[in-house]
Amino acid sequence: MGPAPAAGIPPVGRYAPSPTGALHLGNIRTALLAWLHSRALGGRHLLRFEDLDTGRVRPWGYDVTRRDLEWLGLDWDAEYRQSERLPLYAAALAQLDTYPCTCTRREIQVAVQEAAGAPHGAEPVYPGTCRPTSDRRPSGAPPPGRPAAERWRVPPERVCVQDCLTHELLCQSLPGEVGDFVLRRGDGAYAYHLAVVVDDAAMGVTDVVRGADLWPATPRQVALQQALGYPQPAYWHVPLMTDYRGERLAKRGGAPSLRDLREAGAATPGRVLADLARSLSWATPPEVSAAELLPLWRTYAGPSRQGAEQAGAMLRP
Repeated sequence: MGPAPAAGIPPVGRYAPSPTGALHLGNIRTALLAWLHSRALGGRHLLRFEDLDTGRVRPWGYDVTRRDLEWLGLDWDAEYRQSERLPLYAAALAQLDTYPCTCTRREIQVAVQEAAGAPHGAEPVYPGTCRPTSDRRPSGAPPPGRPAAERWRVPPERVCVQDCLTHELLCQSLPGEVGDFVLRRGDGAYAYHLAVVVDDAAMGVTDVVRGADLWPATPRQVALQQALGYPQPAYWHVPLMTDYRGERLAKRGGAPSLRDLREAGAATPGRVLADLARSLSWATPPEVSAAELLPLWRTYAGPSRQGAEQAGAMLRP
């Protein structure tokens, strides 16, 4: 069982956007809920820019994100950029059992389709094409010479995690449902799963409030925490904001940005916050401050952090 939050110790939370464009209302609602959680419990709140995918980063994205958060009254106690923390990821990678992989996505797809008894879940499982079984590479591996990614040889374990908000229990067999996953891409960029685990540990993050789309990835992050000897945060996965068609808001889908609303004078901070609160069925006046939403988060989140000792635990049968 993973570590339980220590009673009476203020949490450390974070909001971790990618500066790949202007924040839309779905991003902002998650930012609001992460801030409310940290502040409702008297904790510290961090802003961490996840900017390792340099090809998608927009240099103006950092400042626009800060302006949006400040406009809504969502402050933070410290700021970080993942692009400035590469030596930490390298050190963590060196502690793990990894191997080089030159497989392309297309080759992996073909291998998965051809594998006998291949799983048919939502996410294809890497079939181990490049995984060494002895001192030599397997005969079926692609030829050398391509840029090689680094894959983690996952331990033969089943990992279970319970979400603090929904109390849902998610269990995954690492070899059968996750497979050996990439920790450093072929272009040298460190993968999200490694960077987020290293950063949360180094920054003392105790409570992670993030979108429900990341819930399926939580067991593999917990497995990395276990392998690296890191403490496990408590996880709170909040629902994603959708459009009138019920589809998730996304930057790539052209979701309206808060920057556009702010710069056009089309809304006030209080009105935006009230609209975000009402999207969660919270009863609010037409305008509200972030601080005035703190009691509503306490009600929405249910049991206090100190009373949710079992939530976020990792179980090893």
